[in-house]
Amino acid sequence: MPSALAKARRQLAQNGRRLAAGPVFYATAYPPLRRALAQARRSEAYQEPFRAAQPLVSVCVGTYNRAELLTRRCLPSILAQDYAAFEVIVVGDACSDDTAARVAALRDGRIRWVNLPQRGRYPADPELRHMVAGTATVNHALSLARGAFVTHLDDDDEYLPGRLSALVGLAQAARAEFVWHPFWYQDGGADGTGWVRRDVPVLRRGTVSTGAIFYHSWWRRIPWDPRAYWYREPGDWHRIGKFLRLGCRVARHPEPWLRHYTEGLNRH
Repeated sequence: MPSALAKARRQLAQNGRRLAAGPVFYATAYPPLRRALAQARRSEAYQEPFRAAQPLVSVCVGTYNRAELLTRRCLPSILAQDYAAFEVIVVGDACSDDTAARVAALRDGRIRWVNLPQRGRYPADPELRHMVAGTATVNHALSLARGAFVTHLDDDDEYLPGRLSALVGLAQAARAEFVWHPFWYQDGGADGTGWVRRDVPVLRRGTVSTGAIFYHSWWRRIPWDPRAYWYREPGDWHRIGKFLRLGCRVARHPEPWLRHYTEGLNRH
């Protein structure tokens, strides 16, 4: 009998044909967004984050039953930032472990914790699931974000000190709507303790991590697509691709402000 993956791939092809795989979709969705963006750019409200002394930054974190890593590594690296004006929005994908208690034990008013009542609906096939897992959490976090700028961090990764200050500074200096940066990637060799720098000189699929982006809050209106796997694209890159097609003004910071841990080594 055909494997589950083969069946899923056939379904992808059918979905791709049904959605016209891009041209029709983009032709209908993008013109209204381009008009809205052009109008927004002319407004004082849109320009204010580039002028404010300390614009609020929303850090969005999605999580599922990794309470120990979340509260030992991820959240402390955010709370230790030298930039003062930020909020942290942590959304659980119907966590069933002790995440709520551990987050509460941090006793930090900058953190907002929400646990979704049920898990997001993701594909059963592991390869396809990996492309969009966690979509429900990050989209809910976006809906709660109040910041002038938005950024993200996976629940098992960590920021390096000074990240938020550096990225706010570059966004304002360059009037960049989207900033990305290199990052350190954990080498999964014999013991997983080695690190490799990924410079990400240009934005393209498979090069940038969710924790290495930072953007103007207007772009919150473009959510993660839980059906990105229909296009055979990871959800984060599928979304960034939409930003680029809309003409998002981008800038690259040269320093690596993230440690991205190998997921296979850190799953519970």
